[in-house]
Parts: sequence; structure tokens; C-alpha cells
Amino acid sequence: MALNCGIIGLTNTGKTTIFNCISNTKAEVGFAVKSNIGMCEVVDKRLKLIDNISHSRRIVPATVEIVDLPGLSKGGQGVGNKLLAEVQTVDALIHVLRCFDDVNIPHSEGNIDPVRDMELVDLELQVRDLDLVTRKLQRIEKLLKNGEKDNKRAFEVLSVYKETLENMQNARNAPVTDEDKIYIQDIQLLTAKPIMYVCNVDDASALTGNKYSDAVKAALNDEDMLIIAGKLESEIAELDDDDRALFMEDAGLTEPGVNKLVRLAYKTLKLQSFFTTGPDETRAWTIHCGDTAPVAAGVIHSDLQRGFIRAEVMSVDDFLQLGSEQAVKEAGKFRVEGKNYIVRDGDILNIRFNV
Repeated sequence: MALNCGIIGLTNTGKTTIFNCISNTKAEVGFAVKSNIGMCEVVDKRLKLIDNISHSRRIVPATVEIVDLPGLSKGGQGVGNKLLAEVQTVDALIHVLRCFDDVNIPHSEGNIDPVRDMELVDLELQVRDLDLVTRKLQRIEKLLKNGEKDNKRAFEVLSVYKETLENMQNARNAPVTDEDKIYIQDIQLLTAKPIMYVCNVDDASALTGNKYSDAVKAALNDEDMLIIAGKLESEIAELDDDDRALFMEDAGLTEPGVNKLVRLAYKTLKLQSFFTTGPDETRAWTIHCGDTAPVAAGVIHSDLQRGFIRAEVMSVDDFLQLGSEQAVKEAGKFRVEGKNYIVRDGDILNIRFNV
């Protein structure tokens, strides 16, 4: 499965600058009329360590697709508001908040207040979601006459979402069970998606944040937040590996912000990685925590899931410690698992199948 995240925020918050920090494609900073789409690699040190033993022809990391939406604006007038449908299919949202002063970059609301900006964007998304919920409610209401129990339950659940959105709350906070969330899957509510906040700060605030990011942190309860100096990191991202390491050290940064952002995305979406390795390639794959071996096999190829027989499994720790698959077998730590096996983070899998 490919993880994809949509970057949202008001105009002039530095969304595209953040996009350029984390994407392998670079976009022009300025007023945009269409979305930017790019990919970033998931940094996982275990991948290279596995290949040090396997000596594969190539290493293939997991990737994340990034969609950078044009800036939103109050009242639904911005270009970004018209393109919100583009991010309906993403797995998670990255909301970039402006936490820096710059007299050369005017703020659409006249002054810097990231907490207000957060509420403004939430409102624009809530308005869109409310429209989607209302229209589906109207469709379901016409079906209530046939007496089907499922239609009645759908109407009840959608009514809860409607009330939540009308009270200017996000759909993810609606008091519904996980089982009942099936009734909104088809309309892909934006405020139901997991969200991460990026406080885009000035260079001097890269390590400790500033008064603006402090205000955001105080306003958020359990939501996840990162501090990234977008301008600084986008400049570092343009350098080659040696210069990049030197500039990061000078800035006091231990790792690029993209690494922290991807880790946060995995945590937020409850994702994990497993590996395959052999002469041709050593590769990382992304699955949900709790996925079974056949589901993991399907991420590699649908035929592997359809014809799944068994999974040969060893942990990455055992493989790295003992130095070979044969050594893992001799130590009694090589396992053969069936269809009910729950894949663990760091498992190295070899799928046996027959189609």
C-alpha cells in the first residue's frame, strides 16, 4: 500500500516550501492554481543493514505520496477551496500553520495568528463536509420507506455527524463507534481524516519553536504537532549528501524534518513496515498494524494474496544479529506461519503461494 498525505493551509503559510522539504519533486513557491504532487522516501536504517547481508541488486524503500493543495482562503473563495476534492482520497492531512514573521509576505488575515488560522481552515473543511453529509442524508431519507434496518441506522449515524459539523466540530470528533464509520466511507469526509500539524517557523526557531508554535501547542489537545523551519530545510534539501550533513550540523538539526513527519504519519495512521530480501532486491513495504500475512502478501502482489499458502518469517533483529537466513534457521528462530499470522513490524517475509 502506498501512503499518501495532503498538505493544506491558508495562503502564504509556506505549504509549498514544506512540500519542497519532503518531496523528490520541487515546486515553484508562489500563488498556485493547481496542486503539486510528489513522492518522498521513507527513511528506514534497517533496509541498508539487511542489504549489507543480502547484497541485493537494488534497495527499494517505502514511499509516501504528497499532494500540496493551493492555499485555502476564508469564505471558500480561494483556488484551493475549489480543489478540495483532490485531497478527499488521501490517507491523512498535513496542516501547515504560519509561525513566522516576514513583512515581505503579507498574511491574508492581516497578522500572524496560527490558532485563528487553524480554526479558519477547520471551518472551510467543515462546511464542505456538512454539505456532503446533508446530501447523503437526503438520499437515505428517501429510502427509509422501504423499512430496511441498515438505512435506519445509516440515517441515525449521519444525523450525529450532521449535528457535530453544525456545532463547528470536526467529523473525527463525532461520538460514533468504529463500526458505524462505514456509513461515511463513500463520502470521504475531510475532517474525519487523521491530521498532523506543522508549525512552519523561522530559521532561528528551528530547534525550540517560538511564541506562535507555543500558542498552537497550547490550543491542541491530543493532536500531533511538529516544528519545522521550512525555508531552512528546503534549502538544505537542495544540497548533496555531504553538504547537507554539514549544514544540518551547523543548524543544530539531528535529522531532516521529513523523517520526523513520516514517522508521525506512520504513528497517526497505525502503520508499520515489513521487508522482503533476496538477490534481486531488498525492499520495505507498508501495512497497517494488525494486518495478517495474506494481507501483507497482497501488498506485494494480488496473486500472492489470492494463492497464499504460507509465510516464512524471521525478525529483522534475528537476521541482523545472526548474519544469514541459514543461521536464523539453525538458531530455531525461522518460522512458518499460516493465514492467521499477524505480521509484526520488522518481519522479513518470504511468501509461498500457488495460483
